[in-house]
Amino acid sequence: MIRNTILLIVERKGIAMKKLLLALVAFFSLVSAFAAVNINTADVQELQTLHNIGAKKAEAIVAYRTENGPFKAIEDIQKVKGIGKATFEKLKTEITVGTAEKAAPPKAAQPATKK
Repeated sequence: MIRNTILLIVERKGIAMKKLLLALVAFFSLVSAFAAVNINTADVQELQTLHNIGAKKAEAIVAYRTENGPFKAIEDIQKVKGIGKATFEKLKTEITVGTAEKAAPPKAAQPATKK
């Protein structure tokens, strides 16, 4: 009787832990789905988090960006060798172009002039 009760408690905790783990995986998958990768600022490692982008394609994206400047639209990623329409269709919800430039530092205050 006690053994069966203990087994029942352990089983219930196991199910609860599995549900918690599943909920956490779902949550983090959802969060990462909304975090678009900026193809103008991402490094090779970050680009590799995208579907169908391995080390070679990630390096090609960075090389293209270095040689040609920032992408103006997400569709421009198709100009990178090895990334065609099919790959773009899978990537388009995961990427953004944002802005590649950092904000300019604020200008120094001008000293007041006496009249």
